[in-house]
Amino acid sequence: MQLASEAPTVAAVSVNDMRERIRRKSRLKGRQPEDAAMADVALLLGPRPATGFRRDLLIEYLHRLNDHFGVLHDRHLVALARQMNLPMAEVYEVASFYHHFEIVRGEDAVAPRLVLRVCDSLTCSMAGARELLAALPERLRAAGQGDVQVLAVPCVGRCEQAPVAVVHQCPVPYATVDAVMETVNLKPNRAQALHPKALAAINFDISELAEKGVPAQPEGISPAHTDLATYCAHGGYQTAAALVNSEMDAEAVLSAMENSGLRGLGGAGFPAGRKWRIVRDQPAPRLMAVNIDEGEPGTFKDRTYLERDPHRFLEGVLIAAQVVGTEAVYIYLRDEYHGCRALLQRALDDLRAEPPCPLPHIELRRGAGAYICGEESAMIESIEGKRGEPRMRPPYIAQVGLFGRPTLEHNFETLYWVRDIVEKGPEWFASFGRHGRKGLRSFSVSGRVKHPGVKLAPAGITVQELIDEYCGGMLDGHELYAYLPGGASGGILPASLSHIPLDFDTLQPYGCFIGSAAVIVLSQHDRARDAALNVMRFFQHESCGQCTPCRVGTAKAATLMEAPQWDEELLDDLAQVMADASICGLGQAAPNPIRCIHKHFPHEVGEGPWPGDLPKPRNSPLAEQLPQGGQP
Repeated sequence: MQLASEAPTVAAVSVNDMRERIRRKSRLKGRQPEDAAMADVALLLGPRPATGFRRDLLIEYLHRLNDHFGVLHDRHLVALARQMNLPMAEVYEVASFYHHFEIVRGEDAVAPRLVLRVCDSLTCSMAGARELLAALPERLRAAGQGDVQVLAVPCVGRCEQAPVAVVHQCPVPYATVDAVMETVNLKPNRAQALHPKALAAINFDISELAEKGVPAQPEGISPAHTDLATYCAHGGYQTAAALVNSEMDAEAVLSAMENSGLRGLGGAGFPAGRKWRIVRDQPAPRLMAVNIDEGEPGTFKDRTYLERDPHRFLEGVLIAAQVVGTEAVYIYLRDEYHGCRALLQRALDDLRAEPPCPLPHIELRRGAGAYICGEESAMIESIEGKRGEPRMRPPYIAQVGLFGRPTLEHNFETLYWVRDIVEKGPEWFASFGRHGRKGLRSFSVSGRVKHPGVKLAPAGITVQELIDEYCGGMLDGHELYAYLPGGASGGILPASLSHIPLDFDTLQPYGCFIGSAAVIVLSQHDRARDAALNVMRFFQHESCGQCTPCRVGTAKAATLMEAPQWDEELLDDLAQVMADASICGLGQAAPNPIRCIHKHFPHEVGEGPWPGDLPKPRNSPLAEQLPQGGQP
């Protein structure tokens, strides 16, 4: 019985409404992969492993898509996320981090027929890269080749051949507009515009070049190299085999490394033998990561050695892996070194086919255009298939590194010397040196010298000695005005300090460091302030963006450095914040050029009078503005 005061019951939703709500909730959220895109990705990835596609190979899979299609279509990223069982956001954030991946949207988006990259870093800019970048688009359009995309890019690691252009993957050394156009005509698509293959086999013995320069190859792109048969015929892999087969004492090898005084040659300079001992004392399993992400502007020594003898490096890897007890080795090679990647992969295949001893698991990983991945923890993040963002420390990667395991991280050249140190003895390596320093240094010399290139000189040599004895002197009509002793991040010094020994720990009192020993030589036709602005723009472009002092600081510094007269107080404050608060070495070293200009070149930024005996620069390819009243 219903009371008169009670209202009739009414259903909130109908049965059909309830059914529709259930159907909507059962549908997958987000963008769903298209069948055609799934088929494209499945074809390029190959059969699905029983355990699924490895998360750490995400960047390798992105390369497969990018190589095949020329760009990364958003529909393929959706399909890749489904194939790898990853969130689409995770795939996108990795793909969008690296400069060599271009993400495009929509069915109508097409890749350029070719991408033409012109290096605009310091040495190439000094050699005329700006003029190339200005002239090439119009020449291409006039020739009916407007579908070739022209990009200004950071250093491509061929500074001794400046200016350099790269047509897809094929380098054009000493580039002119005509030479670039000829290459585009001869290699009109991505399938043809590949790095030329290396030619005949030679025996390349680095020890014979001590206190000499590495000879340049006539063709300038793919020099003759040492293959496995040639390397073994000259004693190659005998030391590694003796060590792995317990015919040689690992402790004796470790002692030789410690006594040689060899320090990390990627820039940090940590004693190599001590690093081996630290990692060896960590609990197993231990891993090894090799850094060949040679992205410091002005540096090309690793490429020079690798493209001539990959096996000497691989033997160093085997020796280090055996002494330290690492189970697997991951080699991280910068993407710009296409010829080196093919050569190294072939050397690894040959080594596996005819192993001189049991080999550890070795994987060759490909970078994707990110200078920050030269920082060891950012490289490890990239090897794990993530954005290359540096980690906070501690813990250090010797304790918690790749995949959370203790990791031995080394630069390419450090491992390149291992065989010679073990076989010739630590005293041999330590016997070289000048001005109280010991060892050998591979200097990448570029700029205003007659004979740029890699110079294997004694540690402690001065820049004046390096120029006079190894480089044939300055170019005609040029006099030494300034030099960068350690690439973009190593600071800038005037000619009046050309007597300083170049080695670890000798340049810090002057606000500089040797880093990877990339020496860029400026003459009286250049200005240090323009060099400083060029490298600051490089840091702005290459900042990973993780920390605000570096991300915002480099951009703000580049803007302030464009002014005819610098705001000294504001730039100094900015430099202090970047150096103190940045997570990694990029932001911490970025202020070095600013401080060096204030200290050694105040006349260039309106902070002092122009020295009476110093000629003002004329017709500098780098020049943008001079301080008020300072026009030549």
